Amino acid sequence: MNAKLTKEEKVILESYENDEWVSISNEVDLKKHRLAAKNTFKKDKRVNIRISKMDLDLIQEKALIEGLPYQTLMSSVLHKYVTGRLKDKTV
Repeated sequence: MNAKLTKEEKVILESYENDEWVSISNEVDLKKHRLAAKNTFKKDKRVNIRISKMDLDLIQEKALIEGLPYQTLMSSVLHKYVTGRLKDKTV
């Protein structure tokens, strides 16, 4: 595979390749998971914030390194924070 994968994508790929995934055959569960997936990427609100030029420059630099738009990176970081998946390395 020639595509550059993030750490998270590598973990998912390894999990898949190790046959750790189970297919869902129950129609109710299938509908529930389809709706969750659809809502995960639904962007239906706009937010305007003010941040320092230095912070924005650093965010844009990180996004460039990761190969994604800086707004997407910001949205991802906020999502991980509010869902408890963003961890402080100093703790």
